[in-house]
This record gives sequence, structure tokens and C-alpha cells, in this order.
Amino acid sequence: MFEFFHSMNLLPQRFIFRFGFASQTSTFKGNYPCSIPIHGRRKFSATTLSLATPKSGEELLLVVGGGAAGIYGAIRAKTLAPNLKVVVIEKAKPLSKVKISGGGRCNVTNGHCPDNKILAEQYPRGHREFKGTFFHTHGPMDTMSWFSDHGVVLKIEEDGRVFPASDSSSTIIDCLMSEAKRSGVLLQTGKVVTSASSTADGKFAIKLEKRSLDYVEHVEADYLLIASGSSKQGYNLATQLGHSILEPVPSLFTFKIDDLKLAELSGVTFPKVKAKLQLEGIQKKIPQLTQVGPMLVTHWGFSGPVVLRLSAWGARYLSSSDYKGTLCVDFTPDLHIEDLKSALTRHKSQFLRQKVLNSYPSELAVVKRFWKYILDREGICGDMLWSSISNNLLISVAALLKDCAFSVKGKGQFKDEFVTAGGVPLSEIYLDTMGSRIHPHLYFAGEVLNVDGITGGFNFQNAWTGGYIAGTSIGNLAVHERVYQ
Repeated sequence: MFEFFHSMNLLPQRFIFRFGFASQTSTFKGNYPCSIPIHGRRKFSATTLSLATPKSGEELLLVVGGGAAGIYGAIRAKTLAPNLKVVVIEKAKPLSKVKISGGGRCNVTNGHCPDNKILAEQYPRGHREFKGTFFHTHGPMDTMSWFSDHGVVLKIEEDGRVFPASDSSSTIIDCLMSEAKRSGVLLQTGKVVTSASSTADGKFAIKLEKRSLDYVEHVEADYLLIASGSSKQGYNLATQLGHSILEPVPSLFTFKIDDLKLAELSGVTFPKVKAKLQLEGIQKKIPQLTQVGPMLVTHWGFSGPVVLRLSAWGARYLSSSDYKGTLCVDFTPDLHIEDLKSALTRHKSQFLRQKVLNSYPSELAVVKRFWKYILDREGICGDMLWSSISNNLLISVAALLKDCAFSVKGKGQFKDEFVTAGGVPLSEIYLDTMGSRIHPHLYFAGEVLNVDGITGGFNFQNAWTGGYIAGTSIGNLAVHERVYQ
């Protein structure tokens, strides 16, 4: 541990470490590796050696969170201000979300939104605020250029999602970690920042803990960037520094459906449906609660882009309704109901002697298993001949295909992305700098803010943009401060 701190070059400037034992206390000053073979319960603490700026005039940026926003922001700040000490504190493994996103491929960004206003519309929380300069400063094309310039080959898939050509998130992780190391960003893992307060001279008194080792450390930072995602750590720090928090609720999740027969269709996909989410107590019309696109049947209900977008836009409403509601699905959105009726009538006249289960209009573009499901819901035996199907039954089948209601009984997980709605309100920061409106030299980036996007690379783009802007602001300010010291 001491060797590690020695490599961080923090010990000689700021700390005296004290180890306390039941029988004796020994004090070590400076950066000497040590081990003490004394038995007994160990108490370990650190006290600040000096809250003054080191003689070298070196300032410290402390970044809370080693995710996409934190690492990207740290690199940017260090690149602009090489003399600024940049330390990232991460409680677990750095870039862990990057590793698992996109099924382990890492959906870096989205390449189909060149217009920033259209891009802003992909954020249920943030769509109004992001129509300004946010993405103009650093948008998807800038992100793609940054990774390309740092040796990552990218590809854009048909739906706009951008992945490394290697189809491995390790490519993105290696790139970021390599650039962080090259630029001189320092990383400490296994620690949690438990408190932050302002000092008389406008700096930040930071307390770090490593509970597994009964360890406490006190640091004085000139700049603080909170990029801790949706963890309570970041929310607690924000409130300690005077910010409010909008209650976090899940976003981007699948729907659990109360229908045992639907589970038999697990794996069936629909290239295009129109789905509308209806929730009790929601009287006003919300356009975003109707979505069009692909949908997938799972063994617990529905998933796919349509459902994920509905879950994002309806995140707060669903939370307040205990994740219960009605999903109304149009399985033939490109066919008017009269055209659908005509197609069913024509098919009946052409295949009178065939069993209704074995043939159905090609215009429906559905698989046989789903056709059987529709017949079962209408109480039609698949062995019946088309000649036995009345016109009223045809009308009922057409109506069901155009408006099929499912009872939503809960939410499932979407393993490719874990996203939260809620956090620090955007009204409490300056989006052109990502700086706090309450505290000078305090910055936020990423999911700690009340921002979340739909699936497709938009949540990472928020992280890259926020981190870049915050890093730019801090780096430029640090250079300015150094010039005038």
C-alpha cells in the first residue's frame, strides 16, 4: 500500500500516516515502505500534514469515479494542464460499465444523429437542456474522432450504434487506460470518497475511506469532479456541497408480462411494431409513451428497442405506478385496419379448404407460433378450416392484431445497460462548463446528473461530452491560475 502511495507521489507533500495498536503506536513520516509484525487489532488513520498548496505550486484535481465520464474528463484536464495533478478515485474496477455494455462490445456512441437537436431528443431527462451548446462542444463525431485518433478502429452498424471493429469492449478500455497513463493521470482503486466540504480558502477538504482496512485519508483538492454514476457516493457528496438530488429510479428495463402463453413465444422477434404504454393516473397525453420499432418476446415478457424506449420515457411514471400498466401493441403498423381486414378476407376466399393454423396472409409478416397465439386469444381452433371462419371473427382477429393489450406486472433487467433517471438537477450546473452554480471549482459529469438516454450509445455519449466539457473547463482554469500565480 505504501509503495503504491509512493508511486502516486502524494505522501511527502500532504500526509503523515499513523498506525495504532493496542500495545504501542509508531509514526512514519514521508514515503517509506513498511510492515509492522505486531499482533493485535490494527487502527489505521491519516491526518493532513498541510492544507496549504505544495511549494511546487502544483494544484490537485480529484475525480470521484473511474467510469467513462471520470476517466475521459481526467484525460482532458491533464492534457490541457500537464502541471495539474489529476487523481481518479474508484471504489471498484475502473470502466466496469464500459466492459459489460453492448453485450461486452461497448456501444461507444451513435452515428446516426448529426443534428444536435435530434440528438437531444434521445434523452428523456435532458432533451430540453441539451438542445443548446452541449453536443456542439463535443458530439458523437468528436467522440469517434478522438478514439480513431488514439488508434481505435470503429464501425457504425445499420441502426446507428457505434462499436469498436474488434467487437470487444477491451479495445475501448485499453485505449482509455493507456491514454490516462501516458498523460499522467493517477488512479487509485478500492477507495470511497465519503465526505467533501469547502475550506476557508475555497478548496475542498476530502475524506477517503477503505473500510476493509479500517483506513481513513484526508486530502485537500483544488478542483473536484464528481463523475460517480448512479452510486450513492456521488449523491451524498453533492448534497454535502449544497446540491439537491432528484430521487433516482431505474431507466432502460424490460417489461414483465402477465401472460403464461406469451412465454411460449420466447425468442420471437417483430421487426416493427407500434406500442403504447398506458398507466393509471396519467391523464395527460405523452407522445413519447408511444414508440415504433423492433420488439422481442422473452421468457418473462417483452424487450427490444421499443420497450426500452418506453421504459426510459416512462421511468418516473412506471416507478410511481409500481411498474404496472397496460401495453397496447399494433403488430401491423404499416397496414390500416381496413386493409388488414381485406387481406384476411382475400386469404379466406383463396384457401377455404385449408386449416386456419397452417396458412395466413403474408402481409402479416409474423411467424406461425405467433399466429397460433392470436388464434388462441380469439378462441379459434387451429384445426378449423378457413371456410368456417365468420366475417365477425375475421374482424376480431384484425382488431386484435392492431390493438393487442398486455398486462405489465413489473420490470426486468436489461443487461447491456444499467441506467438511472435522477440525480443532480441540470438547473444546478452550467452546461457550458459542467460547473456547479453553487460551488466554484466543483464539476459534475455523467449519470450523477439527472440525465439519461435511450438505448443506442446515447448514455455513453452523455458521459464523453460531460467529461470532455468538465475536463476542458478545469484544465483551462488550472492553466490560467498557474500563469497568474
